[in-house]
Amino acid sequence: MRWMTAARASETANTSEFDKHPEPPTALDITLAYHERTKHRPFRSAPALGYMDWDTQPDPFRRFEGAAVLPLDLLPVGPEPRYEPAFALGRSTRTPLDRVSISQLFQDALALSSWKQAGSSRWSLRVNPSSGNLHPTEGYLVAGPIAGLHPRPAVYHYTPFEHALELRAELSDEAWLKIAAQLPEGAVLVGLTSIHWRESWKYGERAFRYCHHDAGHAIGSFAVSAAGLGWEAKLLESVTDGDLAVLLGVHVQTGVEAEHPDCLLAVFPQGAGFTIDEQRVFTIVGTVCDELRGARWSGAPNRLSSDHHLWPVIDEVATATEKLSRPGEAFWSPIVFENSSLEIGDSPLALRPIIHQRRSAVALDGHTGITRDAFYQILLKVMPGSRQVPFTTLPWRPCVDLLLFVHRAADLTPGLYALLRDPTRKEALERAMDRAFAWTRPEACPESLPLFFLEGGDARRAAQQTSCDQEIAAAGVFAAAMLTEYRASLEAFGPWFYRRLYWETGVIGQVLYLEAEASGIRSTGIGCFLDDLTHQVFGLTDDRFQVLYHFTMGGPVDDPRLQTHPPYQHLGRAHGREVPRE
Repeated sequence: MRWMTAARASETANTSEFDKHPEPPTALDITLAYHERTKHRPFRSAPALGYMDWDTQPDPFRRFEGAAVLPLDLLPVGPEPRYEPAFALGRSTRTPLDRVSISQLFQDALALSSWKQAGSSRWSLRVNPSSGNLHPTEGYLVAGPIAGLHPRPAVYHYTPFEHALELRAELSDEAWLKIAAQLPEGAVLVGLTSIHWRESWKYGERAFRYCHHDAGHAIGSFAVSAAGLGWEAKLLESVTDGDLAVLLGVHVQTGVEAEHPDCLLAVFPQGAGFTIDEQRVFTIVGTVCDELRGARWSGAPNRLSSDHHLWPVIDEVATATEKLSRPGEAFWSPIVFENSSLEIGDSPLALRPIIHQRRSAVALDGHTGITRDAFYQILLKVMPGSRQVPFTTLPWRPCVDLLLFVHRAADLTPGLYALLRDPTRKEALERAMDRAFAWTRPEACPESLPLFFLEGGDARRAAQQTSCDQEIAAAGVFAAAMLTEYRASLEAFGPWFYRRLYWETGVIGQVLYLEAEASGIRSTGIGCFLDDLTHQVFGLTDDRFQVLYHFTMGGPVDDPRLQTHPPYQHLGRAHGREVPRE
């Protein structure tokens, strides 16, 4: 691993002359070195190809050629359920598990949302955001018999182009009962994988980071989609990556286009009960894994590109961050924060139109603002309240805070702020950040919102410069840098937690995307940012805390050259399926 040499130079410089064979790097060493290597710096970006090789652009749609295709229903985007109640457990009406509800779950989580066209170029957008619209995330369903869909337990792959499930393998009744006995009644499993090549085609070595931003967005997307059905989603973190690969049938994939297992979600009716102790011991038992290894998996994965540029560093960090065993007891830390200031109103605003109209802004107008109360409401939504969707999905203590560049919130002093999603970190952050920061509560700040004013002034230049000089970070209402409790988390739980830090930023980002739409503005995630320059703006000097994601929100500027088309007209024309009117 030649790329580790510089990262370990300070260690080897002090190695005894008698030590002719220094220890090989640990998984933690590899993970920390990858993170340093893939930072963008002024005048030096993370290693990437440096140009767009259009001849090898990956196919955005994975298909398992030869697998049976089970079309799902395309459902109208209606006025129910409402938006606000979906973000609080117990406030939405439960929907029975059947073909229609499974169709709705995937339509609101991973489906196409529209097609865009400029001249002869045409491309799809999805309800779940993705870095560069490249979509490395693939979705799977593992379920017992589902009325109107399939009479036997099975593993399915979701294909968003067709809004359909591909039947990959059937499970024996015995195998499904061993899984279902550990879950709430009426539960199904949703699995997510990543194809690293889809992102590395454009972004090179930094792509591994973006894959896990996208996995986090998808986790948040499924949690909100499930809540709209009166269901709940929980990450099943006791499952190892190896067992998850077998469960989803990706254990046999190899090469640059292979899918890598990310996570498994239990989706079940709200109120059914699924304690942290039950989550901790959930497992894919050995006999089920044995059955799946010997199963007849239908369909072969389609080829995505004619040729590839290899990025071995991504393979190395993927191996280093693999979860090989279930987490220890310290990992399981359910949310106890009571977000008492968040009010779930009776606004008629509907959930699904917001989900399906979500877009990533490509430019912001530089003048649209919002009220102070609206700003506070958005921030209350990203606090990890004990019954607050989608953060109830994550079983670990919140590790991500928001550093804010506030530009255009009425009656709020422009400048730098910090939102502490875990208020117990305040003392550590005060010590770690610029000692001149004020750390005062802004005027009329809600009681349960741990927002702190740090420094007044025009923060637009700092926001733009730290976001790879992208004007969009300065032209909005505010920009955010998502700061993680980095080094201590990886040392406490293991390098596999590196991926979870990105997932948590993605879940927060998903809420910010939806909140922007609900507020009549638009937002976008920013994966290109200057890591250490951001740290310098806030006075951070070591790797105890690291920024993993930037975000911005404001008034959108639409490109008049772009035409927008409905997401599934092609199915009505080509397959005669009933496509709801927009």
